[in-house]
Amino acid sequence: MKHSKIPLSQTVVTLCKTHGVRHIVISPGSRNAPLTIGFTNDTFFNCYSIVDERCAAFFALGIAQQLQEPVAVVCTSGSALLNYYPAISEAYYSNIPLVVLSADRPNYLVDIGDGQTIKQKNVYGEHVMYSVNLKSDLKENERPVQDELPIIKTIENKVERFLGLQKDVQTFNESEIHEALTLAKLKSGPVHVNIPFQEPLYETVETLSINPKPFRLKDLVEIIDEFEIKHLVDIWQNAKRKMILVGVLQPNSIEERWLRDIADDDSILVFTETTSNLHHPDFLPGIDKIIAPLDSEGFEELQPEILLTFGGLVVSKKIKAFLREYKPQEHWHIDLFRANDTFFALTKHIRLSPNTFFKTFLSEVTHHTKSNYKNTWLKVREQRRKNHDRYLEQIPFSDFTVFDELLKTLPNKSQFQVGNSSAIRYTQLFQLRQDISVFCNRGTSGIDGSTSTAIGSATVSTQRVTFITGDLSFFYDSNALWNNYIPNSFRIVVLNNQGGGIFRILPGHKNSENFDTFFETKHQLKANQLCEMFGFEYRSATNTETLKDGLNEFYKASDRPKLLEVFTPSRKNDEILLEYFNFIK
Repeated sequence: MKHSKIPLSQTVVTLCKTHGVRHIVISPGSRNAPLTIGFTNDTFFNCYSIVDERCAAFFALGIAQQLQEPVAVVCTSGSALLNYYPAISEAYYSNIPLVVLSADRPNYLVDIGDGQTIKQKNVYGEHVMYSVNLKSDLKENERPVQDELPIIKTIENKVERFLGLQKDVQTFNESEIHEALTLAKLKSGPVHVNIPFQEPLYETVETLSINPKPFRLKDLVEIIDEFEIKHLVDIWQNAKRKMILVGVLQPNSIEERWLRDIADDDSILVFTETTSNLHHPDFLPGIDKIIAPLDSEGFEELQPEILLTFGGLVVSKKIKAFLREYKPQEHWHIDLFRANDTFFALTKHIRLSPNTFFKTFLSEVTHHTKSNYKNTWLKVREQRRKNHDRYLEQIPFSDFTVFDELLKTLPNKSQFQVGNSSAIRYTQLFQLRQDISVFCNRGTSGIDGSTSTAIGSATVSTQRVTFITGDLSFFYDSNALWNNYIPNSFRIVVLNNQGGGIFRILPGHKNSENFDTFFETKHQLKANQLCEMFGFEYRSATNTETLKDGLNEFYKASDRPKLLEVFTPSRKNDEILLEYFNFIK
């Protein structure tokens, strides 16, 4: 098997293999050639070539999102790794394990005027779990770096000193790589390994020159404080209004028995988001349908004594505003590593996984508190749903009706990837089937890499993947289609309302040239020529009839992926959505 001749490259590749990092997304370059040689010549790794580094990082994020294991991205030096930053920040706030392997020059070749050199050390700042700048392998013709190595002064001890220093360098590099890869997995977040390479970069050997020391992979250990659990149970059982709010979760991540136990308690109200992937007849999805029409009396009636949260970040602005004004007496957040004080009321960070917490906590709960809290709001939910259906019967073709038609036709047991901004907020208003898995980049909630993430997900998912996105998000990330790994079953729906429709919903003066240009960003772009260039089958729809016809053909098997572009009236969508919340009262 062919290896890079450079020991540092051999070390990185070998230790990635030791840690089970199988998926490697590589962007072409020269300085990262030693890594490319090492990864692509070992059949253990699944290697992908993605030219655009921003797309590459989000593509890798989509793979890691699905597999819940570290995925590596490999780039050359200079501006290349800066293009990873949007995906790195998304991975950080979404708890997704990305491993950045950035090639670099040795320290003494940085800031001397060479091209594609920047200060790469700690470039991601606080948006990674760990950052390390590895040490370059020693060479006799290398100029030593003062802050890393002592200058070798005498010929007599030169060889002895060289071998000793090289051993120290190897030990340091192995230790730091192990630490980075371990944290990526255990803390489920991004890490950065910066790797300086000396030229020549392309020389290969058939045998490894390194022999890494044995390393025991660490396991995650959860520590249960039984005294604390019993104290929380006492507070819990005395409360008549307990609200559970669930953010982003992987499908099937909470055991069904805990969901049933929670649902049996009439003093518990469970709000779930579309991205929660939790389902029960007594839970309340469609949070905004419940919250938006309430007056002060309704808010007071809904205000919980205890708020229990788990999962990732929450989409609904309305429930954030509600809980910030009508604060709970207690707010407990369950997460092994992080607790955001989203509602400015956090009183307890429970450092356990949700399943571990519920297993311990619910076994200590001796009785369910008598209350009409849940049943009151289940009645409200049913009335809202009836009004929701009535509203759909009377409105014209619009973004709202497109989501209704699309969500009804999603293939059974499939995956639904959702773009940010309007797309995820419309999706939140509908009740999805239990067999649909939903994903969205809600860590930073940016529009920049949604398409790339969906494609990365589709590459490794066992489910069929449908992706819906707004037009600005789609065109912004159009290089995502420059990808040789897109499954033929992959489907994209582009909702084209000729601009950033969400800005029409926000307060402010509309229908002016200034608003159209600098806020909504009006355009006349269409996706048909992109589809022709990148090999997608293209279809469009402009009304309910053509949409239904398009969806009838959309999911049929084909020899290439498909894109359905739906054109809606930009000047009506905001009015229809805003009137919706008045109607469902």
